[in-house]
Amino acid sequence: MRPEPPMPAAGRPAETGAALMTVLLLIAILSVVAAVALERLTIASRMTRNIVSADQGRAYLLTAERMAGTRIADLLALRPDRTTLEGGWLGREQIIAVPGGTVAARIIDKGNCFNLNSLVRAATGGTGQGDETFTARPEGIAQFAGLMRLLGVDTSLALQVATSAADWIDSDSVPGNGGAEDDYYSGFDPSYRTANTLMADPSELLMVNAVTPDVYQRIRPWICTLPDAEMSPINVNTLLPGQAVLLAMLAPDALGLDQARQVLAQRPAAGYGSLLAFWALPAMVRAKAGMPDVAQTQVQQKSRWFEVALRADLGGDEVEEMVLFDAKDGQARLTRRKWGEGDG
Repeated sequence: MRPEPPMPAAGRPAETGAALMTVLLLIAILSVVAAVALERLTIASRMTRNIVSADQGRAYLLTAERMAGTRIADLLALRPDRTTLEGGWLGREQIIAVPGGTVAARIIDKGNCFNLNSLVRAATGGTGQGDETFTARPEGIAQFAGLMRLLGVDTSLALQVATSAADWIDSDSVPGNGGAEDDYYSGFDPSYRTANTLMADPSELLMVNAVTPDVYQRIRPWICTLPDAEMSPINVNTLLPGQAVLLAMLAPDALGLDQARQVLAQRPAAGYGSLLAFWALPAMVRAKAGMPDVAQTQVQQKSRWFEVALRADLGGDEVEEMVLFDAKDGQARLTRRKWGEGDG
């Protein structure tokens, strides 16, 4: 009698477990791949939305630029002989509704500051734009040092910073007394050179000899970089009492901060229609005697420079822009545009 063939052996437990682990591993891998793909898809969608929002926001801001220029021109035409605070335009944020969000605009008088580029004077070259040469302006250096002293910076440090900043801009390679030129900055690691041209942004000052973060933060609210080498035209009709240091800097040894605040606080509501009335004030009569001639010419009753801070908010996506208008000829002419939060 022949034996019957054996029955097939049941699957070994080890092999069954290995198969299960393989399936689970495949599922885990596919889950990770799906999660990564979903995340990348989400990021791509978000980036696309941000790009679209940014483009739309910039389009809105470019339109807002023209509206701001028209607003400034209207402001100048309101009183051709002076620029005053009438209408509450200075620093007030105006909100404009647009499809999908809002656009905010805020106008400030950008001439009311110390123009770092006034540390030099320009002599135009003979072959066209870009050939300007710059030499240190002693009056600008003294005024900048005086401003820093009024803000609590040590006298010797203030003069060193002012001289070094002039060296940074001027065209020569000879340092002023206490200043610094290329030879000084070449000793840094990494080394760098002076700009030998006008500053484009106040933050450049951080590269200058003797300027510490503390000094920079102390003076930052009061400085600017206007696109010319002229002394800042301080408008006594728009200068606020809280900005009295900018009036006092014109004669730091003859006009104290308290006196400067009083002069601005007693300003007529319609501003000074004539600078003769301003100079007739007792405090200004005394200050004028100790004020350099160039500082006297800085005192104005009309504004030339206007900065407009623009912000488009489209469902939480924001685009910011800073624009600078030159109203020297009575018309608002855009001279500088900067995307992102401004520091100039």
